Amino acid sequence: MSMIAPTAPTPARAIAEAVRSGQTSAEQVARDTLARIEAYDAIQPQAWISRFAPADLLAMARAVDARVAAGEDLPLAGVPFAVKDNIDVAGLETTAACPAFAYRPERHAEVVQRLCDAGAIPVGKTNLDQFATGLNGTRSPHGAPRCVFNLAYVSGGSSSGSAVAVGAGLVPFALGTDTAGSGRVPASFNGLVGLKPTKGRWSTTGLVPACRSLDCITVFTADAADAALVDDIAAGFDPADVYARRIADVPVGTTLGVPLAAQRPWFSDFEAEVLYDRALARLAGLGYTLVEVDIAPLLEAAKLLYNGPWVAERTAALEAMLRDRPGEIDPTVREIVASGNAVSAVEAFRGQYQLLEYARAAEALWQSVDALAVPTSPTIYRVAELLAHPVMLNSHFGTYTNFVNLLDMAAIAVPAGFRLNGTGFGISFFAPAGADRALLDMAAHWGTPVPNPEFDIGDHVEKIRLAVVGAHLEGMPLHWQLTTRDAVHITTTQTAPTYRLYAMTYTPPFKPALVHDQTGGPIQVEIYELDMAAFGAFVAEVPPPLAIGTVTLADGSMVKGFVSEPRAMVGAEDITALGGWRAYIARQ
Repeated sequence: MSMIAPTAPTPARAIAEAVRSGQTSAEQVARDTLARIEAYDAIQPQAWISRFAPADLLAMARAVDARVAAGEDLPLAGVPFAVKDNIDVAGLETTAACPAFAYRPERHAEVVQRLCDAGAIPVGKTNLDQFATGLNGTRSPHGAPRCVFNLAYVSGGSSSGSAVAVGAGLVPFALGTDTAGSGRVPASFNGLVGLKPTKGRWSTTGLVPACRSLDCITVFTADAADAALVDDIAAGFDPADVYARRIADVPVGTTLGVPLAAQRPWFSDFEAEVLYDRALARLAGLGYTLVEVDIAPLLEAAKLLYNGPWVAERTAALEAMLRDRPGEIDPTVREIVASGNAVSAVEAFRGQYQLLEYARAAEALWQSVDALAVPTSPTIYRVAELLAHPVMLNSHFGTYTNFVNLLDMAAIAVPAGFRLNGTGFGISFFAPAGADRALLDMAAHWGTPVPNPEFDIGDHVEKIRLAVVGAHLEGMPLHWQLTTRDAVHITTTQTAPTYRLYAMTYTPPFKPALVHDQTGGPIQVEIYELDMAAFGAFVAEVPPPLAIGTVTLADGSMVKGFVSEPRAMVGAEDITALGGWRAYIARQ
């Protein structure tokens, strides 16, 4: 396992105070930054697309020292920062991780300029999922940045390099962007705070658009205090940005909504489930009132982003590239973005009407709770897994993020622990537009309960969930194979409606065969939990043509379960319409 222990960055506020007070200089901070970057490049150089030459960086630092000496009060004096390479930085190309798209801007993006005016120093441009299309970080010609705690796993995206730059301690903060979760998912995986401002609170002038009406520039920091400091400087109305808004601060109370248990798909990531339960217990201990709420309208709204007309907004942003140089676009990104060409104006208007209905439901939600507290991402995957299944697995990351900008919410992601493999798990707070400062206060109240990976999840994570469908159901002939291994019944539920059930003819005691089939239906299953050793012993007794594979449940989560080889269906009766094995036995 490629587990590492990165060095936490010195807070931006501490660096700025040291430079202002003369304890150090911006030039020395820059030299230290260059040394850290050089050392980390040996571990994973994929975080960066371009950087200023050392001489140029030191010259910028000396200019900041001169400003401090002249008496300027610079809240970010000498603080180095990184910028996602879809945001303009004068002196460096903007590529959006597509070399054929590259251009050299004449001026900084508005947000970058505000930070530089406050004394911050841009180090370079960071890697991303090409054209900010993805939540995983693998869709770049410059390679896939990795989770800073375990290099086998994805960094999250699309703001992959920015999260790595902060998570690895290279810079104290980095700018990302967020359309569908790109400023929050990487924060979760790398143990960071990720602030996604209300749309229009931060200028997007100088940002390569993904979905222009939804895009936000974001910031990654090690803690909430640094995020608040950056927000103080970056926020503000920009008349040059047609999507800029003057937004009054909105207070947030202490009643937090959490999704219904049935709306928490973990995709077999039991450790994430344990960590979320711990996070809820911590929130209750901090004085918050937790209320389970139905977020189905929010989850339905999320589907509009990629399965509805909003994908056409991505198409509009890349219209020229798709027409003139489609071969220069990452194949997965091209497939996603090109699909918007099939969206009609009629569909676009219908999508807007649907979204307004979901927005009304969200407004009603705020009448019963002050904010939402959800998992930032329900799971994480290895780089190899994302490369093999780039769309399906990526979509899992967006379960709780895709609806936020569509429904005009402010959001902040905070770290909430680590899995046994070292990868970060986080939760996010959502609230109505304008609640940014209140969410920053909430994040500060939450704190950093687990600053570094600690492997104390204990016996919980040694459990595996198993779906049984036939002879192992309670009361059936082989149920004893579960009870003698101390298996615990968790729930009775159904599979996704993509399975067929067959009654085999030659396997006493009689058993069914569960087969994945898009034309099938939902099949009743019982879910049990076994420890690792018991699960292994159980699997060793499974006879052919049956096997243990992965079964998708009705809520989208995945567990281990019985599947079948093709020979199981020879002479078998299709009993899918009965909905389960118990109904078949009752019929017999």
